[in-house]
Amino acid sequence: MKLVHQINLAFGLSLVLILSVTAVLLHYVLLDHFIGTEKNDLKTLSAAMSASITEAGDFAMSPVLSVGAVTLPNSNITGMQSVQLVTGEVASAPTTLIPADVEAFVTDFNGNVLSGTTLSVSGITGKVSRDTLTEAVPVNLQQYTAVTSSSIKDLWTGTDGRYVMDVSPIPQGTLTLLTPMSKIKAIEQALLGRLILVIVIVGAIMFLLSLFITKRLIQPLMNLKQELKKVKERHFTDVQLVRAGGEIGAVAQTVYEMAGELNRFNEVQKQFFQNASHELKTPLMSIAGYAEGIRDGVFEGENVRKGLDVILGESGRLGKIVTEMTLLAKLDSEEDIFKPSKVSLNGLLTETYERVNPLLVKKGLTLQIVCPENQELLIMADQDKLLQALLNVVTNAARYAKKEIHITASLEKGKIALSVLDDGPGFPQELLPTLFHRFVKGKDGESGLGLAIARAIVERCGGLIQAANRKEGGAVISFGFPAAQRV
Repeated sequence: MKLVHQINLAFGLSLVLILSVTAVLLHYVLLDHFIGTEKNDLKTLSAAMSASITEAGDFAMSPVLSVGAVTLPNSNITGMQSVQLVTGEVASAPTTLIPADVEAFVTDFNGNVLSGTTLSVSGITGKVSRDTLTEAVPVNLQQYTAVTSSSIKDLWTGTDGRYVMDVSPIPQGTLTLLTPMSKIKAIEQALLGRLILVIVIVGAIMFLLSLFITKRLIQPLMNLKQELKKVKERHFTDVQLVRAGGEIGAVAQTVYEMAGELNRFNEVQKQFFQNASHELKTPLMSIAGYAEGIRDGVFEGENVRKGLDVILGESGRLGKIVTEMTLLAKLDSEEDIFKPSKVSLNGLLTETYERVNPLLVKKGLTLQIVCPENQELLIMADQDKLLQALLNVVTNAARYAKKEIHITASLEKGKIALSVLDDGPGFPQELLPTLFHRFVKGKDGESGLGLAIARAIVERCGGLIQAANRKEGGAVISFGFPAAQRV
């Protein structure tokens, strides 16, 4: 299944789950709200009726509820019933209006029903027990659904879920008001149905919006997938930048840059093999030519010796190229070849001077080293490898210098800066961008691997190497190393 379909399915299921839970919660919240409101209304109505009954004031007489239908004047409210307390034949309290779906009845202290909203004012001869209605009940009392359908105890304790009830004490006994739950549930269901309809419509709109947003989010990933296929097939130059925002845009930018680096590495690799084959082919041809000439008797006497010297020289040059190429490969791929430790740069520069001094004497050059006095410069490096890097750089400077070479070292803000300067013609401007690449060499260069090896070693030390031309003439190669902490 495609990612876009997985996301849409997951979002749809989550939306259905959330809406279902919301509908259930709304059902119970609305039902609880309506029941609470109805109880408050019954309590208010019960208080009014209790006050009316209390005002009758005759505790010796049995109160009955006189009932009649009423429509309020100048009002749209209908279906009300008037309830009046009657003691004997005299009305002792004002009329109280209650809704038509509310039933009221009065019981004495023994649990006998004295009157109710559906009872006539006379003919009450039976007794209704508080616990159960198994005793005699008059015919007209059987019409009172609230009483005859369950025990009064169930109503008073609230275990009969078909009714909402309020019980208030009065001087004559207890006043009980009932209203059926069916009315409340009908109102709640009607309102809940409308709310569910609104929720479904909003959910559908959200789902459609999610489809649009998901497509906008997934489309860059689909485009990125196509570009990665190009990388897999090594079509690096065909990779295009996918326009997107956020993390997807950052990944797309990284893929685009990676394709560029891979393409550059591919070109460098091709160039490396071409240059390596050329560098190896030249001495091999010289060796093969002189060896055949000596074998065939082309060279005689002193020329044989010269031919052998050429063979030895080219063999040495060939061995040096192979050694340097092997070292470069190891620096790029092997971790064990580099063994860092704390190295004193002061002593390393002194050893470098001693190693190149014969070459300097032969060319008539002077080398000046400037280091901070009474301050040892420590860096983390492989001493032998870093010495080889310095020898490669200083030897390269000696190849082009006219009279002198300067080496300066300093400590600045936790960084060690090292510079090798010469007074030669400087680097050709076109060579500066690729000066530290393999087989890149100037006019009098040898294998073109010396500076490439120096860069690989310096970078393995955590440092940086750069090349530039001085304004006053000559070339400068600068090193930067993090200073090692003293123990």
